[in-house]
Amino acid sequence: MFADENVIKVKHEILYEVAKLAFAGELEEKKGELPYKLHPGPKPQYRCCIYREREIARERIELAIGRTLMGNADNIIQVIRSACEDCPISSYTVTENCQNCMGKACVNACKFGAVEPGRHRSHIDAQKCKECGRCAESCPYNAIAHLVRPCKNSCPVGAISYDEDGISVIDETKCIRCGKCIHSCPFGAIGSKTFIVDVIEALKSDKKVYAIVAPASEGMFGPDRGFASWNKAMKALGFDGFYEVGLGADMTAYAEAKEWMEAVKNGEKKTTSCCPAFVNFVKKHFPDLEGMISNTVSPMCAVSRMIKRDNPGAVVVFIGPCIAKKSEVVDEKIEGNADYVLTYSEIRAILRAKDLRLEPCDDKFDQQASVYGKRFGNSGGVTAAVIESMKEMGCEECPDVYRADGFMECKKALLLMKAGKLPENFIEGMICEGGCVGGPSAYSKETAAKKSRDELIAKADGRNIADNLKSSGADSIEMSR
Repeated sequence: MFADENVIKVKHEILYEVAKLAFAGELEEKKGELPYKLHPGPKPQYRCCIYREREIARERIELAIGRTLMGNADNIIQVIRSACEDCPISSYTVTENCQNCMGKACVNACKFGAVEPGRHRSHIDAQKCKECGRCAESCPYNAIAHLVRPCKNSCPVGAISYDEDGISVIDETKCIRCGKCIHSCPFGAIGSKTFIVDVIEALKSDKKVYAIVAPASEGMFGPDRGFASWNKAMKALGFDGFYEVGLGADMTAYAEAKEWMEAVKNGEKKTTSCCPAFVNFVKKHFPDLEGMISNTVSPMCAVSRMIKRDNPGAVVVFIGPCIAKKSEVVDEKIEGNADYVLTYSEIRAILRAKDLRLEPCDDKFDQQASVYGKRFGNSGGVTAAVIESMKEMGCEECPDVYRADGFMECKKALLLMKAGKLPENFIEGMICEGGCVGGPSAYSKETAAKKSRDELIAKADGRNIADNLKSSGADSIEMSR
């Protein structure tokens, strides 16, 4: 969504080729040929040489298979070292504005001997530079620019640094798996592991496999590609069933409503738990507040538990715009949760490998979620659904909620809560601005999808949350983590 078009094209082509080989049962046998197929040469398309392009392709293929790359911790977000090597190492550079003045304020300001006088302008030795910024502050001509790498600049928690070779390194103790760095890198040097091969193997097996699609998906691909289109495409791909996760949102909202009412009675404060990046943020950066996170499972987990209750041994695949959902499955290991997570680009690669597309469809699709569940992926949607659930339970008291839209708002709210100065009873935490609809792997930007989304949701009936849970049999699912 944010990266250069060429980067996205290369990524998607590799996902498609891996999916094709996985369906054919030829992946391990022929994956070594893919770099040559994608970059036949002899001249390179994007990099310095054809050999670099092929090496990067090899690493991308390993990511697509779901493997950890060399030099990386076992994180769902990985750095492709061969691609990262093209990024400039020095973050401070002397521009043409340098007047090569006599004062040499920049040279005198540096305490590490990194700034040297040159024939036409000063020079910064990247090996000695400690990035303190004193040289830039001292220059009377503002001739020294601070070039912050896009990946480092995009990370909201300061989890990205560089090793001795200038390669980006992700700090496991800080990373919240939000995925913001992935689309910020103009070299496409950061990516996430995929479950493409696992999902294809499940589809090829005799297991029952179900697709569940995030509420943010409604309107993401236009008003003519709603859940009826998704249902048809997933069935054609070989899934045994399809569910909208908005039903799980109804389940989560109803369970959290009970928690909120109890918290109000006891004078406690709580945060939501449906955004995995927000949960990771609290646990890693505000560990003292971990006990205030709602004990209710996410909508993804709620629907998965319902499916597995009714179909023991079933495999559940979540599809949506979120990278952190992969972390929820891999890192948290909550009982009954979805087995695999796919982004939109990954499911589209799988569809394309079988010559299928998400196409306009006039088939009838029985609504599974209330309007409140359908709006769960919007910032403020969780609050609206929980308050509606409280009203349906007969609670007239409307709690004060801090609707934290985006990382900075989440950080502000948690700082206030930690200091004991949060006036509201609850925090709705959404790390992505706009909510899940603004996720890192969204197909369309929130503003572009809003009209289509509103048009589709306007066609939904006005069922309430409690009745919807009862009629669907979802009211008896265990909702605790």
